[in-house]
Amino acid sequence: MPSNGTPAGQAPKISGYSILWPLLLSLAMLALIGYLTFEPVAFGQMLTRLNPWLLAAAVATVALRVFFGGWRLNYVSHGRLGFKGGLRGQLAWDFFSNITPSTIGGAPIATAFIARDRRLPLGEATSIMLFSILLDQVWFALSVPGLLLGGLYLEIIPRTLGAAGFWGFTIYYLGFMAWVVLFGYCTLFRPQLLERLVERVFRLRALRGFRTRALAVMAQLRHRAGILRAQPARFYAKGFALTLGAWLQRYLLPVFILWSVFPGLDGLLVLLRTIALTLCSVILPTPGGAGGLEGLYALFFGPPLIPEALVAPTLLTWRLLGYYVFIAIGAFLTMDHVQRTLHRKRRAAALPASNGHRDGIPVLHEHETIEGKG
Repeated sequence: MPSNGTPAGQAPKISGYSILWPLLLSLAMLALIGYLTFEPVAFGQMLTRLNPWLLAAAVATVALRVFFGGWRLNYVSHGRLGFKGGLRGQLAWDFFSNITPSTIGGAPIATAFIARDRRLPLGEATSIMLFSILLDQVWFALSVPGLLLGGLYLEIIPRTLGAAGFWGFTIYYLGFMAWVVLFGYCTLFRPQLLERLVERVFRLRALRGFRTRALAVMAQLRHRAGILRAQPARFYAKGFALTLGAWLQRYLLPVFILWSVFPGLDGLLVLLRTIALTLCSVILPTPGGAGGLEGLYALFFGPPLIPEALVAPTLLTWRLLGYYVFIAIGAFLTMDHVQRTLHRKRRAAALPASNGHRDGIPVLHEHETIEGKG
């Protein structure tokens, strides 16, 4: 449910400030890292060994990430979104995730966007997004044992963090896994627990005005949870396979970027560290992890994993393909959504009220049915 109280049927409003300041923070941190680590001569020598095919593979992971994400949204909705609608929804999700704090995520606003963009009930859009989030959380939870097991043989948590850092990350990962189990249980098997929680939260004076709408959304969610529980095992298997495909592209992005300029890279270690870094980014308080992710990148992928001169250039490439490009696409998508909404409103206003139609859809009165209208 949109945490900003966006009503169903209304497009979320995004200010230029909410987009600009995370970008500036990210660029400032990148400039600081470049100032501390960049060596033009050493970088120039390494640049002569650049592998353009591996760099092209990095770009391809970005496209495949959106492809799998859009496919998954369409699949989870049983085709209600359409493949194009799924792609638009995934791009909107990535955009809003990059301009909202990582601890909140872009899903609440993306839900309102999808509901308005595809003309779906907010409860249905909420259930689609919630199940997609659940699939993401399940993948995160399953990756935790892999990281902990891999940590016995590889230095996944950088040694520079010391024993305190290692055990801090370990406790966080185990706590995260426990939260996912609770979240999945409440979403699929006991949605009434979420309904009770929402009912109590919306008793607060500041939220009472949204209480009726919130409870209606939760009632729809409970209904959709019953539908999801009735799905065959292959529905979950394919949904999880699409989730795995989307996240694998995210993890391969830094691998291909680093590998393109440093042939001696330990690809497996970079892949595992990328998974660990992604889990850490969930608790960053800034939009899209701006500032924090740049610091984590330097910590996880800096020397001795790669030469110091490569940290800033590869960081810039990683953020360009995985962050800046989605903000640009999302800004365009949001403007396109606004223009389409205004166009529909103009068309509706231009139609005579007495012709019994609105936007090409028959307007039925309470006592009429489709058959009766015909």
